[in-house]
Parts: sequence; structure tokens; C-alpha cells
Amino acid sequence: MFRKNTKHQQPALISAASELPEKQRKRLENSWAGTFYKEFFSRIEEQSFAVLYSEKDSRPNVPVNVLVGLEALKAGFGWSDLELYEHYCYDLQVRYALGYDRLGDGDFEIRSLYYFRERLSQYNADKGINLLEKAFEKITDAQIVDLKVRTGMQRMDSTQIASNIVSASRLQLLVEAVQRVERILSEADRARLSESFAPYIQDSAGHYSYRVKGREAQQEHLQKIGQAIHRLLQDLKNTYAEETAYQVLERIFTENFHLLENGVRAKENTEITSACLQSVDDLEATYRTKGTGHYKGYVANLTETCDPENEIQLITKVQVAPNNVEDGQLLAEALPNLKERTSIETMITDGGYGSEVSDDALQEQEVTLIQTAIRGAQPTPDKFSLSDFSIQPDEKGNPNAITCPQGQTVPVLAGRTTGWQARFDPEICSQCPFHLDGQCRTQPQKRDPRYLLTFSTHAVRAAQRRKNYLAHQGHSHNLRSAVEATVRSVKHPFPAGKLPVRGQFRVTCMAIASAATTNARRIQRYLIAKMKQAEAAKRLQSEAAPAAAVSFFVFSARWLRSRLVFSPIFGY
Repeated sequence: MFRKNTKHQQPALISAASELPEKQRKRLENSWAGTFYKEFFSRIEEQSFAVLYSEKDSRPNVPVNVLVGLEALKAGFGWSDLELYEHYCYDLQVRYALGYDRLGDGDFEIRSLYYFRERLSQYNADKGINLLEKAFEKITDAQIVDLKVRTGMQRMDSTQIASNIVSASRLQLLVEAVQRVERILSEADRARLSESFAPYIQDSAGHYSYRVKGREAQQEHLQKIGQAIHRLLQDLKNTYAEETAYQVLERIFTENFHLLENGVRAKENTEITSACLQSVDDLEATYRTKGTGHYKGYVANLTETCDPENEIQLITKVQVAPNNVEDGQLLAEALPNLKERTSIETMITDGGYGSEVSDDALQEQEVTLIQTAIRGAQPTPDKFSLSDFSIQPDEKGNPNAITCPQGQTVPVLAGRTTGWQARFDPEICSQCPFHLDGQCRTQPQKRDPRYLLTFSTHAVRAAQRRKNYLAHQGHSHNLRSAVEATVRSVKHPFPAGKLPVRGQFRVTCMAIASAATTNARRIQRYLIAKMKQAEAAKRLQSEAAPAAAVSFFVFSARWLRSRLVFSPIFGY
């Protein structure tokens, strides 16, 4: 049975917090705990989590806002579950952040936190809705309104996040998958297939692969285990096809072997895709090479406000996806939500976010993309590129007219097969200095004297991105670079960027929780700075008051003296 938590709104008359000396109590209120309570905990809408609990009369739930708050603190401080629970039981600051004034209030067993996570995960699997993500976005939207944060300009960046998995070779993964299947067999099937499993269950998968030295030996063992797995899959299909261990074995066989008419052949390393299984414990983790690094896990994509007039910037959205997903795809997926929640008009990113899919989303949501770098082939320095032309779109966003650098405007027509065409006046073009010195790419045609320029829709969008880049080159770079500090803040609690969880949903929840704590810390610093400014202004005002009083006294004395000296009463 779901029950809403309201006790934190009615603090006890006598409590640990109220019994503190005034100086310490005020320090507690102004600490991270006080800010966390006011700006995050108190904003949690518990009713949205009621769908996780039964409507029938039963034992009431542990307060949801406490459980959500604990998830945020765990990620924000990088605590283990045991450390989190100990802080909850014995740390007054943590309890104050969660609406408790006394250490003895709100007792519950740590397994309640595990059950809550399971409910969140199951609801996400069933409905496709991450309730923790919804809560974070709603809280952030309220913070933006209260703090008057401008959201028209935002920036985005991605980072690699490692799953809590062991780095394993192909052979080790295959052996581990075979061992997992052997564990789920009945006693009869285990005895019947003992000879097939015997080479692979005598030791751990790591020890098995360690003993295999050299490329030729690796290929030989891959070939043998591939044949063995193929036979096992056929033999066990009717009985164990619905078991997760069997499905994992089937998947890893498909990803690593070719099934031929005359048998099984191991795929070359170059044939293995980035989406192939990286761990039998995390079926969603993928592989990616970025720069000189090799990553197994996920990519986290963070969006935050970046208007220069803002006194504080807040993280507005957190996305987590397999790390083989392109940045442009993440931008396209984020834009509808950001447009609905905020008044975003401009997005600042690095060069990895430009793509056809992101261009479509940007056009649909009417958001301008400004990149700090442009990927792909660079235009020839001594030749005009399409970005040097001005293209006017129609109502559907298609090219309608084009103006050359010399100022000649002509209509744009669809090409005979694909793309677009623009034909310029030969009398003007033949005398154009840009054409005479070879800068212009337009050329006259054999059957048509007009100078022709052809281009694709993709080229138009790439040209627009380059224009935006050139127009904001210095300004946008300074604005975008600050998001890297935000990325570090969110990843800071996790050593080497490796989260202590597995699976995309759990990684997403932990990244969101860390972002929520990051926002709370920023708000605390902002409020402290405002408080210090107010105190400084008050102090200056109080110091100015005596000075003003002295000046008034001196002025009055001098005026009185002048009246006495020159007064006719005294006969002067």
C-alpha cells in the first residue's frame, strides 16, 4: 500500500537539530544538507511513484522521497550501499537532508532500498518509463523557474561510462557462457552431456583463456568451442530455449561464428561488430574505440544551460545509451523533450553532433546548432564552398532560392534525379571577379550557357552548420568548453568513470542521481554567494550610516556658527 510522507513538513518540537546551538543550527541549515532538503528532497512528487505499489490494504511503504533522496546521495558521494545505510543511520547531516531531525526516526532495513530499485526497473521494462528520470526533470524545471535561469541557450557533451564488468577476451566470454548453461541443467542432462562440458568447467573461464597462448592456439580453441556450442544449442533447444543462459549462449555463438554447410567457422576479429556481447553479466554494454582509448559500457550525454547572463547553470537532461550510439542520434532524441520543457533556441556542441538525423530534429524543433568544430572534409581554401552562398528555404525547409557571394539571386530547382540545381546569369558570371580568379565553382554547360551549381540536401545542412560555426567560432568555444567541467562533476564520484552497477537502466539511474546532486551543490554555492553579497551590502550600509551622521553634525555646526557670527542681534 502506498503512503505519502508528510512528517518532514511538521518537525518535532524537541529534536536533535533544534537542540543544537544556534550557530551550529544555522550552519546546518546553510550546509549542503539544508540545500539538498529545500531544493531537491522537498520537491520530490511522491504521488508519481504510487504506481509501483499495490492499491490493496497492506503494510505502508518506506517514504518514497527518502528512497529517492538516498539514491541521489549514493551517486553524488560515491558511497556503497553499506556506506549509504550507515550514513543514513548515524549522520545527522544526511538525516537532515532527508527531512529527519532525530537519529531515531524513519528506521527501515536496507533491503527496502533494493526492493525499490527492483520496482523501478520492472516498471521501466513494462512501461518504458523511467520514474527517476521524470522526477529529476520535474525538479529541475521547478529549480529553473525559482532561480530565474534562462534556458534559451544550452550546451551538450557526451562521455564514456564503463560498466561494472570484467574485461574479457572472446574465448573467455565463450567459456563463461558455456559454464552458465551447465549450471541450469537438470541432473540428468548434466550427466548425459558431461563429456561435452568437461573441457570447459574444470576451471574458471579466466584461467582457461590464460593458458591458451599464441594466435594459432587461440583460433584452434575458438574453432573447437564453436563446434561444441553448436551441438549444445541443438541438443538443449527444446528444453532450455526460454532460459536466459541459453539465449546468451545462442547470441554469443551467432556473433562469433559463421554457420556453414560443412560446419562452423570462427569469425575474424574484424568481423566482430561493436554491438557484440561484452559480458555475460551486462547484455547491453557495447564496445567503442575513441581516440586512443577502448571502452566497454555506455555513453552518458549531458545537457545544461549556458546563457552568459545566468548567475547559475543547471543540468537539464541526462541520457545514457550503449556507447556505439552516435552523438547526433542522442541530440535528436533529446530535442523534443528539451523543447517541451524549456525555451531552448540554441544548442552548442562539439563537432560530433552534426548529422542528418540531428539536422532533421533541429529543423523540426526550430533549434539552431552551433558547433565548436566541424568534422569531415574541409573546403578548399581558394575555392568557394556552399557555405559562402546564402540559401533561402521555403515553408518545408527545402532550398527555394540562393544568393552567390557577388549578390546574384536565382531560384533553386529540384535536380533531374537527386539533389538541387541553381543556374546563374552567364553575363553576370562571366564578368564576376570571383569567377575570373577561379574561386567560384559554377560552370557553364554545353547545352545551357547558364552557370550551374548542384548540391544535395545534406550539403545544404552541412553548409549551414559551417556558417554557424564560423559566425560564433570564438564565442561558442568558450561557452561549450565549460560543459566538460560538468561532465567531470557527474563522473567524479566514480573512480576512473566506472560505475558500480550493470545494465543501461541502472547506469542511467545512477548518472541521473549524480546530476541531481551536482545541481544541488551548484545551488548551494549560488545561495551562499548571494548571502555573502547581501551581508557585504548590509555591512557597507551600516558603516556608511555613522559617517553620514558625522557629516550632518559638522554641517549643522558650521551653519549655526555662521548665523551667530553674522546675526544683527549681536550688533555686528
